[in-house]
Amino acid sequence: MMDTLEGARHVTQTRYILIVAHTGRADSLDAAVRVSRQLQTAGIMPVLYGDEHAEVRAAAPDLGPIALLGHDVQTPELELVIVLGGDGTILRAAELTRGCPVPLLGVNLGHVGFLAESEREDLTETVTRALARDYTVEERLTLDVRVKVDSEVVYQTWALNEATVEKASRERMLEVVIEVDGRPLSSFGCDGVVMSTPTGSTAYAFSAGGPVVWPSVDALLLVPLSPHALFARPLVVAPDSYFAIEVLERNQGVGVLWCDGRRGYDLPRGARVVVRRSPEPVRLARLSEGPFTDRLVHKFNLPVSGWRGPEVEVGTP
Repeated sequence: MMDTLEGARHVTQTRYILIVAHTGRADSLDAAVRVSRQLQTAGIMPVLYGDEHAEVRAAAPDLGPIALLGHDVQTPELELVIVLGGDGTILRAAELTRGCPVPLLGVNLGHVGFLAESEREDLTETVTRALARDYTVEERLTLDVRVKVDSEVVYQTWALNEATVEKASRERMLEVVIEVDGRPLSSFGCDGVVMSTPTGSTAYAFSAGGPVVWPSVDALLLVPLSPHALFARPLVVAPDSYFAIEVLERNQGVGVLWCDGRRGYDLPRGARVVVRRSPEPVRLARLSEGPFTDRLVHKFNLPVSGWRGPEVEVGTP
């Protein structure tokens, strides 16, 4: 049996699977240990990142070799990322692997876990299918986000779910003007503006009253937050359109940009946030080809009692 990572490298072409887990939670730490053992038994090298590597090692000292991402293994060498947690953990995994086309396979250990593909009780079967490469890969549209001040780009990032321009202080509204494809649409005071992908339409934009957009639809969404205006409805535009939000000079306060709730940037008066489709999607591993409607019903526990099914025309099977 191999005792060292270097020894394992020289036997065959090693397959590397990254495990991303919320190891601060006991159930997630236990799941990371279980997945590591299952991968090792199958001859796959588990990979962990940062403190999670040390925490899993401490929880199970008898584990075999585990590679450390960024030291033993680089992101382009990864075959797959198994994500153990909720949507927040999947967003962290997407951030960690940005710039690499490795797919993410989520196992929900949280609450809704809309981006996850399976539940905690299916963990062993999920890993078994990952080992057999028994999954398809779905690409999800992402956002390119830029902040300009005096026509100069001062900050650039991306988002899988949404980019949100929000007021920085709770006691004052944020005065903004909305622009679509280089033309002004409306200005108003509000708590903020959510610019979302179809993936994010079931996240913050959904909570703000925006429409649910099927992930197979290429589109961008804009949803105002508590707008003080007669016309401030949610918008859905083509994927090659772009939004811009200007923080007006007449504001008494300032704003803040948040992307996926993880990356923030302060917005001074006069700042301009431009959001368009990114050329780089996020890739999600899928274990089933079930319709998105079924996922909505399952994740939100929607009532469908009384449904009789689609009508069948006479003469059809």
